Amino acid sequence: MRVTRQWSGPWIWGFAAAALVWLVILAISGQGGGQTVSLALSLAPYLVIVGLGQMLVISAGPGNIDVSVGSVISLAGFVSVAAASATGSAAVGILAGIGVGVLVAAVSAVAILGLSVPPIIATLAAGLVASSITLSMANGFTAVPDAGLRSALNLRPAGVPLLALAIAVLTVLVVALLRRTVYGRSLIAVGQSRRAAERAGIPVARIIGSTYLLSGALAGLTGALLAAYIAPSADLGTRYLLDSVAVVVIGGTLISGGRAVPVGVWGAALFFILLDGLVNLVGWSTAAQNLLKGGLVLFVLFLAGGGDRTASLFRRRSRTATATTTSTGDDTDG
Repeated sequence: MRVTRQWSGPWIWGFAAAALVWLVILAISGQGGGQTVSLALSLAPYLVIVGLGQMLVISAGPGNIDVSVGSVISLAGFVSVAAASATGSAAVGILAGIGVGVLVAAVSAVAILGLSVPPIIATLAAGLVASSITLSMANGFTAVPDAGLRSALNLRPAGVPLLALAIAVLTVLVVALLRRTVYGRSLIAVGQSRRAAERAGIPVARIIGSTYLLSGALAGLTGALLAAYIAPSADLGTRYLLDSVAVVVIGGTLISGGRAVPVGVWGAALFFILLDGLVNLVGWSTAAQNLLKGGLVLFVLFLAGGGDRTASLFRRRSRTATATTTSTGDDTDG
């Protein structure tokens, strides 16, 4: 019974959609699917990193969302490359990118918790400030990404990108954080009912503030790595705002909070990366690509929600049938 529930969980739909898109790509291109999977595994980890941070924020309950992640990624890209170039250390550059993310998130957290500003407004304002700084840095920017870090990001032992393996480990750590720590259990409790969590003595403000800081740190890490992999640019993180929310929801995390599914973020991220490859392969226009993406996202969301409702309906019918059988048996015996 437990195995059945695990394999019918909400996270499975993202992987199923990714597999379906991969099969379509394979049928159209007629080439080996291994290269497609390897490429998807090279690009998906960046979306997974920022998606995990967004997942934690959304899990904190209704209204919680971080719309500054796109701006943070762009700013962190410039800061990390500049820091690495100035110090000659890729590690310093990565830490600088993470630090920028935490700083922007701290501004959002102060506005949300100290000034009672709605999260979407607070993070939007912080993101606009970050975007302004990014545009200022972009003018005349001459630093180049660290060659050693770029080489490491392109390593593929046994055909599997090294970064994918590292982010898989990070995902396991996030699962452990949610299941095995006081913070993780408190976050889920806050997401399920903030009032009940407060009555239970959980430091709600501290949990929410820490969650936004974690999201900022992961967005900063994404920017630092992505800038080294590609190049820093003012629109580096633009696509990651909406995509980070979509992979969280498609991955099975409740948009209303109280349930986080880290593994599901991986399936949804692979789905999005493969979907990009599919629409580029068929050469569709931007409008047609967006239409296809929106339709498939809605379809996956329908399957995920429908699967839960169908399972619930099946359980109710099973209980009704059992009760009817028992009642009939009692009448017959009488």
